[in-house]
Amino acid sequence: MTTIGVLGLQGAFREHVRSVEATGAKALVVKRIEQLKEIDGLIIPGGESTTIRRLIDKYEFLEPIREFGKSGNPIFGTCAGLILLASEIDGSYDVHLGVMDIKVRRNAFGRQRESFEADLDIEGVAEGFNAVFIRAPYIEGVGENTKVLACYDGHIVAAQEGHYLACSFHPELTDDHRLTEHFVEMVKEAKKTLAL
Repeated sequence: MTTIGVLGLQGAFREHVRSVEATGAKALVVKRIEQLKEIDGLIIPGGESTTIRRLIDKYEFLEPIREFGKSGNPIFGTCAGLILLASEIDGSYDVHLGVMDIKVRRNAFGRQRESFEADLDIEGVAEGFNAVFIRAPYIEGVGENTKVLACYDGHIVAAQEGHYLACSFHPELTDDHRLTEHFVEMVKEAKKTLAL
């Protein structure tokens, strides 16, 4: 059984659990470092990136999550999770996990009241995907090994680099689980490779 962890420090982690379970995988809310040993992939949910970072520091998660990714285990960051994965944040010297070769801009689509939904084509994953944007960041630039999966209004809103996946929107807030399913498949592939 493939087990997907959802970082449960802050944000929409329960909705991610529902989405993971809808794909047939097992979901585990991760609140302690030791639980990283029990999972095959990790989702870092949306929420407030500075609050999530403060809690990551408080519970000493930063290096263990970095090591989890460096060991080849897939990580999926959504909205605030995307900001946490980025190697560069516009207007900030401080990065968080810094594991994905992308530059992001925080709150790029505006504040809470400018939240919106859009149908996106996500390359190799889904056509007409209903994406929910809430105080969303976008990706301003990607490294040469990072593949752009989706754009909205001329801005990159989903990308993948090896076993890292990130998006600006909240895939867990609708009943379309195709992007979560894509991540679960990434985790299954990685599990095979890591088992060799």
